[in-house]
Amino acid sequence: MVTIVAGKIRAGIVGATGMVGQRFITLLENHPYFEVTALAASARSAGTKYTDAVGDRWKLSCEIPAYARDMVVMDAADIAAMKEKVDFIFCAVDMKKDAVIAMEEAYAKAELPVISNNSANRWTPDVPMLIPEINDGHAAVIADQKKRLGTTRGFIAVKPNCSIQSYVPMLTPLRKFGVRQVVVSTYQAISGAGKTFREMPEIVDNVIPFIGGEEEKSEREPLRIWGEYKDGVIVPAEDTIITSQCIRVPVLDGHMATVFVNFENKPTKEQILSEWKAFKGLPQTLGLPHAPEQFITYFEEDNRPQTHLDRDICGGMGVSAGRLREDTLFDWKFVGLSHNTLRGAAGGALLSAELLYKLGYLDV
Repeated sequence: MVTIVAGKIRAGIVGATGMVGQRFITLLENHPYFEVTALAASARSAGTKYTDAVGDRWKLSCEIPAYARDMVVMDAADIAAMKEKVDFIFCAVDMKKDAVIAMEEAYAKAELPVISNNSANRWTPDVPMLIPEINDGHAAVIADQKKRLGTTRGFIAVKPNCSIQSYVPMLTPLRKFGVRQVVVSTYQAISGAGKTFREMPEIVDNVIPFIGGEEEKSEREPLRIWGEYKDGVIVPAEDTIITSQCIRVPVLDGHMATVFVNFENKPTKEQILSEWKAFKGLPQTLGLPHAPEQFITYFEEDNRPQTHLDRDICGGMGVSAGRLREDTLFDWKFVGLSHNTLRGAAGGALLSAELLYKLGYLDV
């Protein structure tokens, strides 16, 4: 039985049995703004207690939070039933793109805001794709989306691909110097595929040089993050060219990136480090619960950041940089690191929800 805390907004988690759904459940325990009042998954899990629905597929090192263990899982497709229990949803379903778009729009049209971890709506022109410290102004497009959907309260907001969190935060404050060409290689953890080592034995003592769809996302999504709200849509930036390679490595959590960058006006090392240290956004100003106090942390040591040592910085919501140095072909190169299921997935979506709550978009 769920006890509703007065003054909190009721949240549902759709796709609650998957890895990202599990992260949502842990992150939302005792949240100051939101109270989880419904867990939903596919029809095959509906009607069973959450612990039974997950079974031996709980993938996190911590235990299932007590509040969720005996909650009866609902059918994610039964939007009418969900509407009776929640004020908005987090969505982290494993479905084909067209089905995700249809489901998320159906929830939004039922006047339930959708904060999505899925990729399906990232390129819908009037759907904001948020890294809250970087492009909070994109939330303004929600008004235009509501007109299209015919809603007064319902809308969709998404978070970007988990891998771009390991380099876009570092590039963003440097755009004042004219970021022109970027070459990035990402070294991505297996949890990005929703896997553990038990479920992905082929990665042990191995590196897989292909992750379907990741290179396109790595090259295009930053441009939308840096884009402009104009005429009712988000128009992607066109002043930067990015090329990428994306590689799966034998690491459980944490995406690393090696980055090479050319500028129109090459900054000094001191300028870059100063920009990184000072960089903060509206989440820090507002003191949001999951906003890292220091967004970017730079390590002076030659062998840092390291995935195992540094992925959990600021509760997994901060990003790390290191090895900033001049290059023989490019102006500068550096290494970045972020936690892919925290900052890059559930944590990033939760931070977006906290921001939208403070901006009034989740009012009931």
